[in-house]
Amino acid sequence: MGIFSSLLGNAGAVEPEKLRADYGQLLIDGEELEIGFKLIRDTFIFTSKRLILVDKQGLTGKKVEYKSITYKSITRFSIETAGTFDLDAELKIWISGEQQPSMVKKFNKSVNVYDVQKVLARHVLG
Repeated sequence: MGIFSSLLGNAGAVEPEKLRADYGQLLIDGEELEIGFKLIRDTFIFTSKRLILVDKQGLTGKKVEYKSITYKSITRFSIETAGTFDLDAELKIWISGEQQPSMVKKFNKSVNVYDVQKVLARHVLG
């Protein structure tokens, strides 16, 4: 199911050591990696200061956009859990001034979406 979920665009958790090795150079002094998720080629990372979206572009994926979203610019978010037979969940995030969600990510069953929501809530509401 893992490969199938990945092909459908569902996210799975990334090991902290892998995040540090691949994206540690993006962090500022005092910023810590908290948790990250991978969607086929793209990655999104929660740090102690912001949400980082890594968007690999093109056929080869060599062109990469790193988008930073400060937690204070997130106006609302939602999680949608799946039914009994569907083990996937969805996270939606709205950025200030936008009517539609700025980001929609699907998680496979390997990710506890409630843990993701707690990290986001701690930063947005704190």
